[in-house]
Amino acid sequence: MTDSTTSPPRAGAAWPALSYPEWKDTLATLHLWTQIVGKVRLMRTPWLNHSWHVVLYVTARGITTSPIPDGERTFEVCFDFIDHELDIVASDGKVETMPLRPMTVAAFYREFMNRLTRLGISVRIHPVPNEIPDGIRFDQDETHSSYDAGQANRFWCALYHVDRVFKRFRTRFIGKSSPVHFFWGGFDLAVTRFSGRTAPKHPGGIPNMPDWVAQEAYSHEVASVGFWPGGDMLPETIFYAYGYPEPPGYAQASVRPGAAKFHEGLREFVLPYSEVQGAADPEATLLEFAQSTYEAEANLAKWDRVALERAEIPLPKAR
Repeated sequence: MTDSTTSPPRAGAAWPALSYPEWKDTLATLHLWTQIVGKVRLMRTPWLNHSWHVVLYVTARGITTSPIPDGERTFEVCFDFIDHELDIVASDGKVETMPLRPMTVAAFYREFMNRLTRLGISVRIHPVPNEIPDGIRFDQDETHSSYDAGQANRFWCALYHVDRVFKRFRTRFIGKSSPVHFFWGGFDLAVTRFSGRTAPKHPGGIPNMPDWVAQEAYSHEVASVGFWPGGDMLPETIFYAYGYPEPPGYAQASVRPGAAKFHEGLREFVLPYSEVQGAADPEATLLEFAQSTYEAEANLAKWDRVALERAEIPLPKAR
């Protein structure tokens, strides 16, 4: 287990530096904790296209499920990465709070489910991680137990900066677009644009996820951009972009900034987070990556860009 050893950035700080090797143990544990919480939302929320009903959202203190139906009431589960608490808040005024601290996944699972029961919330989840090869059942996972509060806070600070930029990027598109949302399966923040045309059947093959879920998620042509903290395949925090189906010539497309490269294994354009974090204007650098990779997909796949796009509308002046 690890204690909090990294000083968190101050509120409203600039983009924080992130090092995957320094926080990979906390990342692995937190990923599994979010899966437990996310699966509760999955079991209680009506299905929405492309699995958008299961996602989490960035907040001013962490990430949240948003309200989840529970009969005549609702409840919400929020990770607070400032006070390092998990808050379960019900619309009838009842609240349960558990501290975020070094603990095993099995201990987190037991405590979280017990606190739901204390609120009168009865829900059962499939206790096996998704999108993780050889995942350990939540109730048996005594392996993952790290939580460095400072590192968790830094990751959330990066998330709220990226969330803001992705939301700005989303305003340039009037076709179908996802919200900016956090997928607990892959542990990534993403926004996805759609051409409006159907796509070939996705091959599936994602670890511990039914093929039909991927096939429904990719039922239509997409251009997606996202933020991922890293993993065994690529031990670096990155931004990524991809199109499905991948049009001919996509891998050879010219995108910006110059540090962005096509990753053959992922079949995605990849930009190191450090290139954005260390830029003179991180927001402009990230917008350039998002826009240029979208244009590569849209132009090569012959999307109707005139019908799907619009210029940004500036913020209103005070009246």
